Amino acid sequence: MGPLHVLVVEDDPAVRTLIQATLSEEGWTVAAAADGRSAIQRAQDQAVDVLLIDLQLPDMDGVAVIERVAALERGICSIAMTGDGTVERAVRAMRAGAMDFITKPFDPALLSQTLERAARSRQGRRGEAGAGLRPGEPPAYDAPIGTSASMQAVMQVVKRVADSDSTVLIQGESGTGKEVLARMLHARSSRRHGPWIPINCGAIPEQLLESELFGHEKGAFSGAHSARPGRFELAHRGTIFLDEIGELSLPLQVKLLRVIQERRFERVGGTRSIAVDVRLVAATNQDLEQAVRQGRFRKDLYYRLNVIPIMIPPLRERRNDLPLLVAHFVDRFNRLKRASITGLTPDALRALTRYDWPGNIRELENLIERLIVLKREGLIGIEDIPEPVVQRAERPTGPATGLEAETFSFAEGGIDLVREVERYENRLIAEALVQAKGITSKAAKLLRLNRTTLVEKLKRKRLGGKPALTAYEPVRRDESCPLTGPSMI
Repeated sequence: MGPLHVLVVEDDPAVRTLIQATLSEEGWTVAAAADGRSAIQRAQDQAVDVLLIDLQLPDMDGVAVIERVAALERGICSIAMTGDGTVERAVRAMRAGAMDFITKPFDPALLSQTLERAARSRQGRRGEAGAGLRPGEPPAYDAPIGTSASMQAVMQVVKRVADSDSTVLIQGESGTGKEVLARMLHARSSRRHGPWIPINCGAIPEQLLESELFGHEKGAFSGAHSARPGRFELAHRGTIFLDEIGELSLPLQVKLLRVIQERRFERVGGTRSIAVDVRLVAATNQDLEQAVRQGRFRKDLYYRLNVIPIMIPPLRERRNDLPLLVAHFVDRFNRLKRASITGLTPDALRALTRYDWPGNIRELENLIERLIVLKREGLIGIEDIPEPVVQRAERPTGPATGLEAETFSFAEGGIDLVREVERYENRLIAEALVQAKGITSKAAKLLRLNRTTLVEKLKRKRLGGKPALTAYEPVRRDESCPLTGPSMI
């Protein structure tokens, strides 16, 4: 992504010039406006990615400017600036569509970090412009969830729990769409008209994260020139989404536990107890049960978060959803890039379907965008697919299983495919458990499954109180098999 275009809206010429110079030195493309009407006109006529706006302007309220810019439906990220730092003003700005809030005078490093977060958010919003969305509002997400049984089961849980206030823990590998699902929960809930406040716990330095979550009082630390509300305050009567929750330090876990239990907290450097009404949705790509056993995550917090667990399976475990996702992204990027790709050839789609997608949906989305930018029109063929994707799709992945027979001759009466697949799945799982010395998480890694998925499979295969898998010997490497390898498992 190239340098983002920042529009600075500040009526004080000295402050405006200082901000422009600071951001330009850091590589941002910066324009400036001295009042609200000029800012709105620039946002209409020029490329603007981030609006950095003072809330106290000479001609109109800065909150009104944020609302007008949001109404342009161009996915512009707004950051509010003010000198008083009142919670009421911050909440008004956030509800109007601002994604963040900083108080003056501010540390240049803090401004830079805030803009970096806006840049990441802007990158994610580029597909949302024109969809009738306000920047602070979670999109309805027309992206297809998929027709696979696993994703339909996930959506059934979402429908049942969306309107409750129970805490939800979304688990899944990176790129599986955890934030998309969290936004769906908010958009389907009774809090959908309240704030949606996301924060990535792994993207903010530990020394700043406490202040980001809970806010701080004036003088709480060096550079805290005025009071600032945290994300929990800004999420009042809405939803707060804590991504990468497993990255929280143990001291912050203690403070988060108290917020969940008591719905109250104090700002950094403060003594006043602040009550909040929020719905908490957390997400992680880590095995939190293992983190609890290792002492890296508090058991009591884990149980408080894991009230409603949702596991999103990786794309390789739901390959039947891939053609639908490909069609969606082709349509989306055709519109965004003004291209006219008509689809993929069967060979190209087959290669994508056989690929393992270690980056999951995010990797697929990025690949489709690249293909459309380079191809522009017509059909995407196998020759357009990057060679590493084609090569990895053509060869079996993972350790050898002894199941890669080149040919197979059916007996006259045929075979029971379901029974054969089940039988060899059992044997592969048994072999993985043997190699992992009975440690489920290690066996899951060998099988490229989530631990929860493997545990569920083991439960389903349990017969008479004993695992059905014990009836099978480990797979012998010299043994042939009538199935054609790991893609069948």
